[in-house]
Amino acid sequence: MTGPSRSRGVAARALRRVARSAPGTRVRRGVTHIRLLVLEVRSAFAAAWRRSLQLRVVVSTLALSTAVVVVLGLVLQTQIAERLVQGKFDAALVQAESGRAVLERDLSGVDPDREGAQGTLNNALDRLTNASLAEQPGSPTAGEFRAVLTSGSGGGTEISAGTVEDVPAELMDAVAAGGLATKYSTVADMPTLMIGQPIRTAGRDLQFYLLFPLDAEQRTLGLVQSTLIVGGLVLILLLAGITSLVTRQVVRPVRQAAEVAERFADGHLDERMPVRGDDEVARLAESYNEMAGSIQTQIRQLEEFGALQRRFTSDVSHELRTPLTTVRMAADVLYASREELLPALRRSSELLVNELDRFEALLGDLLEISRLDAGVAELGVERLDMHGVVSRAVEAVRGLAEESGTPLELDLPTGVSAEVDPRRVERIVRNLVANAIDHGEGRPVRVTLGSDEHTVAVLVRDQGVGLRPGEAGLVFNRFWRAEESRARRSGGSGLGLSISLEDARLHGGWLQAWGEPGEGSAFRLTLPRTVGDVLTSSPLPLGPAAGAGVVPDPGEPSSVPTPPLGIPRLADTEAGPTPPGGVQATGAEPAVRRAEPAIMEARPVRHGGDR
Repeated sequence: MTGPSRSRGVAARALRRVARSAPGTRVRRGVTHIRLLVLEVRSAFAAAWRRSLQLRVVVSTLALSTAVVVVLGLVLQTQIAERLVQGKFDAALVQAESGRAVLERDLSGVDPDREGAQGTLNNALDRLTNASLAEQPGSPTAGEFRAVLTSGSGGGTEISAGTVEDVPAELMDAVAAGGLATKYSTVADMPTLMIGQPIRTAGRDLQFYLLFPLDAEQRTLGLVQSTLIVGGLVLILLLAGITSLVTRQVVRPVRQAAEVAERFADGHLDERMPVRGDDEVARLAESYNEMAGSIQTQIRQLEEFGALQRRFTSDVSHELRTPLTTVRMAADVLYASREELLPALRRSSELLVNELDRFEALLGDLLEISRLDAGVAELGVERLDMHGVVSRAVEAVRGLAEESGTPLELDLPTGVSAEVDPRRVERIVRNLVANAIDHGEGRPVRVTLGSDEHTVAVLVRDQGVGLRPGEAGLVFNRFWRAEESRARRSGGSGLGLSISLEDARLHGGWLQAWGEPGEGSAFRLTLPRTVGDVLTSSPLPLGPAAGAGVVPDPGEPSSVPTPPLGIPRLADTEAGPTPPGGVQATGAEPAVRRAEPAIMEARPVRHGGDR
């Protein structure tokens, strides 16, 4: 290893030892703490920036005001500095001309090359510097100055008076050429204005210089700068205060309107905005109050209509039970003695019994829907092994599968426990499996049970006709049919999937659908393993190309998943978070329902399909 490489290796090892030492650890912790603190402050500011209109207006006004004040201060400072320097320059030129006239009068008969000329120059320069030109009427003054008189280095012996060493060589060369010359230079850390010009004598010309220190102008400019800075800061603070007060007058009514609107949206329909004055805010409050009153009236009308509709459905369903029981008894008598009837009458008795079965199923579904709409159901939760629950549901429809020649493929692992209402979950699975058999066209139907730490899922997949684009979002609507002309084996009422969706919602779960024409369809039930947990993903993929726990992309043209429905709709709290891949499932019904379980006995298996 070469010398430089060895040195770098030793240095790197030394740095690692220092980093692993106690001071290095403290430094790393301190840097990490500061970094986290900066991130927290930035996140808090970003959140406040998004939420506060007043903060955005004040900060924007401060930024623009600061820019204006800075530009204005720079312009003022530049103008003042130019005026100060220009005034000093003009006065210095006048004073230099006056001094030249005085020296030419005193030195007009002096030859610089004669003996004793040094003393004459000193005396003349002393008279010039000691004389108060300001006391002479009409003689301007440029303030304190120092004078220099020299014969220059050309044409003989150089004689000089004053601090000739402070005069730059380039200025002396310009004056030696026979003209007036000026220069700004620094002498002893002090900016100085220098003016030089030739002086005529009896012999060769002399060079006369006046040096004007700019310390007074520098102090004046510093005072101006400090005044501009202090004035700018005070102006910015005043603008911030004024902007905050003005913005608050505008933002406060908006905040009040937002609070009133939030309380109105939470169900407090009597909330109104206070109306003060006749300005724009007052007109906004009046318009909002009129809108709120109109919405309140319509909501109450819808609630009354919904309550009347639910009561009518419930009353009619109950009233129909008595004549239905009578008709059922008569039909059973006819059906029991069908062998004694003529063939045409025998067929009529069989049709009568079958249609009565469908009518009873529809009546039971209507009663269940009315209970769900009224919000009177209760959830009978038990911690059970989902293998047994799903197996019982599948066995209940196995006869329908054998009748249609549909193979059932089961993947139901044991040991998957969850808190569920077994009757509701069995009803959901029965509906999904019967629905798949009814639309699977004899192809295999696969039922899969999956789980993770917080959720369980049941996926029912068929290989039948599938769903066309847009239909996956409609299959849970009441009395909706995918194909009106399809001959149905299960004789469903059209309410099974709607009830199943409500059952899933009562558990705080999701019930989702996916399908493609010719590729079959899939229905997935996802439930929390503990009642009250919030779902964020599912352990089973919904579509064939979806990853685990991911709802298929709604943007795919051939696959339209339903919104992840099933979030419990609570009366006095906000709805749960939006499940992945869809919108929040709060429903469009005017009445808000509480989470409730089923109390209705499972209906006959042959009424399960609803697509």
